[in-house]
Amino acid sequence: MVNVGVIGMGYWGPNILRNFRSIDGVNVIAVCDKNPEVFKRIASLMNGIRVETDPEKVILSTDIDAVAIVTPVSTHYLLSKLALENGKHVFVEKPLTLKSSQAEELIELANVKRLKLMVDHTFIFTGAVKKIKQLIEYGEVGSIYYYDSVRVNLGLFQHDVNVIWDLAPHDFSIMSYIIKDDPVAISAWGSSHVNIREDIAYITVHYSTNIIAHISVNWLSPVKVRTTLIGGEKKMLVWNDLNADEKIKIYDKGVEVKNTEGIYDLLINYRTGDMWAPKVDQVEALKHECIHFIECIENDFAPINDGQCGLKVVKMLEACDQSLINDGRPVELKKSGTKVPIPLGDEL
Repeated sequence: MVNVGVIGMGYWGPNILRNFRSIDGVNVIAVCDKNPEVFKRIASLMNGIRVETDPEKVILSTDIDAVAIVTPVSTHYLLSKLALENGKHVFVEKPLTLKSSQAEELIELANVKRLKLMVDHTFIFTGAVKKIKQLIEYGEVGSIYYYDSVRVNLGLFQHDVNVIWDLAPHDFSIMSYIIKDDPVAISAWGSSHVNIREDIAYITVHYSTNIIAHISVNWLSPVKVRTTLIGGEKKMLVWNDLNADEKIKIYDKGVEVKNTEGIYDLLINYRTGDMWAPKVDQVEALKHECIHFIECIENDFAPINDGQCGLKVVKMLEACDQSLINDGRPVELKKSGTKVPIPLGDEL
């Protein structure tokens, strides 16, 4: 039996609570939120669970093995550190921390304490993303040319981070999961309209292997859009996460270069074949993720979305912030202390 405490009962916390409560072998001991009024809203989930308004009472509790931290990102580092120092496995909402140095400290602490540190990158547990990864690994798509994502809606505005920190971690974690290569540089542009933080932004991610990714994030869209296009050498696919029946459509379309001897002799054929929609697992991704966390604790496995995955995302977010300050200039992402050339030069 794994005893769990959940800290934070805002927008996402009740979903975490509901899924942990549904897992055999898990006992949710306590939940915490600084606003006691939220417990009235989720009364149906609260049977037999201790209620706290001070997160330290959950973290320091001797009858709790693991904590889920579902609070604003500005609190993640201190709460996670306190939990790890007190022998608790940690499941923390994305992004892991506000600074990569903080993430590195948490990873080291978890390793020393032999505890699990897992970041809530829910999308890599969806049937759609698993199917996309499978198609890429089986060679169905061929070499990837581009990843293009639109992730927009009206709100929810965050008080401590901009729209990039709120929405882009989804795409950053998905890209890290399905693309073998690590990005080498990031460019970002954004603007603020409602408050001082960017509520609209456009991000370009550069890879040394000629893959390019473009991500649009927006809190001011009149409609909600969750669409990703992935173009490959052999096939192209469209993932519409809001389509309940056909989330993924695969198009046997592309171009074939027949002659590369000279620019005037260049011959390009356009290939148009069938379109089909593969079957996608419809089980709730968050439940799969919560089960994975518990299994990692029970069997001493490393989570697929561990602290290192969270660190990669935080480094990409930091690079976005730096690029925003410098009017979209590419910011290189260093790997293992080595200097990596930016593929597009000093400026776009």
